[in-house]
Amino acid sequence: MDVAVGWTADLPSHWRLERGKALFERVQREPIASDGVVTCFRDGVVTLRSRRRTTGFTESLKEIGYQGIRKGDLVIHAMDAFAGAAGVSDSDGKGTPVYSVCVPRRDANVHYYAAVVREMARSSWIQALSKGIRERSTDFRYETFATQVLPVPPVDEQSAIVKYLAHANARIGTAITAKRRLIELLMEEEKASRRAVMANIDAPILRAKDVCIRVIDCKNRTPEYVAEGRHHVVRTTCVRDGRFSMHGSYPTDEANFRLWTQRGAPQAGDVLFTREAPAGEAALMPERDDLCLGQRMMLYRPDPEKIVPEYLLRAIYDEPAREFISIATNGSTVGHLRVGDVGLLPIRVPSLVEQGGVVEKLRAVAEGTTRAVERIEREIALLQEFRTRLVADVVTGQVDVRGIASSLLETSEPVVALAAETDETLAEVGLDTDEWSNAV
Repeated sequence: MDVAVGWTADLPSHWRLERGKALFERVQREPIASDGVVTCFRDGVVTLRSRRRTTGFTESLKEIGYQGIRKGDLVIHAMDAFAGAAGVSDSDGKGTPVYSVCVPRRDANVHYYAAVVREMARSSWIQALSKGIRERSTDFRYETFATQVLPVPPVDEQSAIVKYLAHANARIGTAITAKRRLIELLMEEEKASRRAVMANIDAPILRAKDVCIRVIDCKNRTPEYVAEGRHHVVRTTCVRDGRFSMHGSYPTDEANFRLWTQRGAPQAGDVLFTREAPAGEAALMPERDDLCLGQRMMLYRPDPEKIVPEYLLRAIYDEPAREFISIATNGSTVGHLRVGDVGLLPIRVPSLVEQGGVVEKLRAVAEGTTRAVERIEREIALLQEFRTRLVADVVTGQVDVRGIASSLLETSEPVVALAAETDETLAEVGLDTDEWSNAV
């Protein structure tokens, strides 16, 4: 191997190097008004927006500058290419002018070069090329792509790489889906076990406000985002199924923190509660002193002489609280609970001793599920890490898959984004662990 490009290791010596403009030309077709909108996603999928999701986009009223896209085009998102937004369109349609729509000048395999661009993104090469025009974005237009030095394997080898990765994706993707489904089943089993424990409680029903020292609401607007702030705003996305996560929170400064905690700063032992998006989710406040409530968030401060915080949390997910939430949000398009309703939430409240026993049983149920889920999530993370290595090494010729590909059936829909599984999965795609280790 005696040739190389800036974003990868040495390439096979029989591969050539050419600039992007020698392999692809940009096309700018007139859009067809009746065509659907094609979107280039960060995972490399380029498809009609209606096939994947229709929310979370800024809709263009006049579609100014839109261009025609055809099935088989190489589409590169100028702003998001750094994050992997490049792929081959699976549909005819129209797309924003921010896309570079390219077709091969000769026998370049578009699926192979979509993988090449995504590897340039993974290696941070595209990010390094950018002077930066907005946070978490680049400006990787066709003019920049055209000047890049790209690997040029023989055409039959390009096809072999694409074929191999397509088969690997089909098998490995199934394995990852099965693992994620297993997590769902474990969570469903935990919920059923929790319901069984709570169903045996025979106790009077009280309102949440009657067993809490305070029920605290936040201001009905969003605290200011301050990038360098040392405090954080808890949003509804931080609270799901009885668990707290910082995912979705954002930083703010001291001034905003003080303003948003005038009614009371969250403290350990409080139960966080969502009024909307969705309504009725809850979690225990972690041992932190830098959090304030965001919009649509509230908290219960349990009275230690009446209720155990963890018991209150679990009771929120049981009857009669669930039925109350369902009725209170019925007719609301966004599932909205009024502030006054939160304090009226009905809770079945046994003695403190019995609450403690219930909590211990529920902890045992949760701990078993947590251990199993964490193990599966680690496996998925390893598969995703291996996927990155596999695609990088195959696309850059570090592993020669021509022999393996020749034994595989042709596929109708080449896919180059894939995940890896265990030793059994590697064997299924024609490469065992020892062979892989020796090859790289």
